[in-house]
Amino acid sequence: MEEKIKAHTLLLVYLTSWKEDELYEEMRRSWKGYPFDVLNELTDEDFIRGSIRSKSVYLTEAGIIEAKVLMKKYQVNDV
Repeated sequence: MEEKIKAHTLLLVYLTSWKEDELYEEMRRSWKGYPFDVLNELTDEDFIRGSIRSKSVYLTEAGIIEAKVLMKKYQVNDV
């Protein structure tokens, strides 16, 4: 069950993210509105990154790829 929660959280982070072009490269950011223990696991797997003090995280390239795989698995339309 924990793996499903983690997968769905990553998918929700991706689906609720926005593109941020102001930095040297495009990034996808999302608010930290999810259980911190799950966000910590996603950080440990390098799917997301962000400061402990920050209210948002950004998706890594691996996180975006995994989220797109999950979208196909659950037949979610692309954002």
